Amino acid sequence: MPEDFYDVLGVSRDADEEAINRAFREKASEYHPDVSDDPDAEEKFKKVKKAKEVLTDEEARQLYDQLGHERFVEAEKRGATDQGGAGAGGDPFGGQGPFGGGGGFEDIFEQFFGGGGRGGGRQGPRGGQDLRTSMTVDLTDAYHGIETQITVRRPERCSSCDGAGHPPDAEARTCPECDGQGQTVRTQQTPFGRVQQTATCRRCEGRGEVFTETCRECGGDGVVEREATLTVDIPAGVETGQTVRLRGEGAPGEPGAPDGDLLIDVEVREDEAFERDGADLYRRQPISFPQAVFGDSIEVPTVDGVVEMDVPAGTQSGERFRLRGEGMPRLERRGFGDLYVEVQVVVPESLDAEQREALEAYAEAGGEEIDVDEGFFERLRNSI
Repeated sequence: MPEDFYDVLGVSRDADEEAINRAFREKASEYHPDVSDDPDAEEKFKKVKKAKEVLTDEEARQLYDQLGHERFVEAEKRGATDQGGAGAGGDPFGGQGPFGGGGGFEDIFEQFFGGGGRGGGRQGPRGGQDLRTSMTVDLTDAYHGIETQITVRRPERCSSCDGAGHPPDAEARTCPECDGQGQTVRTQQTPFGRVQQTATCRRCEGRGEVFTETCRECGGDGVVEREATLTVDIPAGVETGQTVRLRGEGAPGEPGAPDGDLLIDVEVREDEAFERDGADLYRRQPISFPQAVFGDSIEVPTVDGVVEMDVPAGTQSGERFRLRGEGMPRLERRGFGDLYVEVQVVVPESLDAEQREALEAYAEAGGEEIDVDEGFFERLRNSI
């Protein structure tokens, strides 16, 4: 399997987000470990998912296109190492945890191109990181849309110190690490050569001062990890791979800055009765041999109920009919997809005397010299 993210998904380098998501769904259905027989399915699925995550993130994709695959992976690893090495003196969640926070690519941009983050001499308080989680819904919920709840563990602003990290009456002192400047200077080796960077002081977080006491509840971090139950509106027509954003429900920002968002990746559970392709649905519908021969009006289940469908006389097994507007709603657009019904003629396993006599007459009328007991239905099944 190729390594380049565009090749992994099989899309062009100018593919838009819709095309990337569509390619991801196709590849995911092929390589998902629950459905694939490929011994390397799990690893291939991880590559497909990673490619989709990078190419649907505007900043990450820009960086990927500029650096190329190998240098991007190297840069990302360096960024993850820097985050993980913060230890007790840095972000206690390090962009990791149950969500894999949204600050990793931002930090990489700051390291190589400068900008408004820890590595670029930022101005003003820093906003909270976006967090990411996932949830699964049924096809019926995706059809109607649903208001539901999700429980997540996330960092929250400490209520005891209001995110300050110290008691209100704690004494302030000049930060010994940056000598009250709020910034430190460091030299770093990057793929672009040796560069000198001015960074916000990690110890005082740019304030230029530290305090004699730390908050007992949060240990001076200003945030604590708690469980939160949130209400989520899943829109009608949502598809696997799409994301619902809860604004302000991510990691807390620094005092005076907005909180991040919570991104919820949606997966629509496979349905036994329907196969889905975008807004269109597909199902197999059994009909009897007489219905196929003489025609009939039958009831066909849909996600939202039952509709009538005319089966013309002489319908063949495997023939497909289109029911307009009986598919899934189109997300954020008017109208619905279609439902495609493939009929399957069901041949009876056994007959009573009257049925056998009628079929013998049918065979004779058609020039068939066939004994019903000696293979008529076997030949009929094979022809169907």
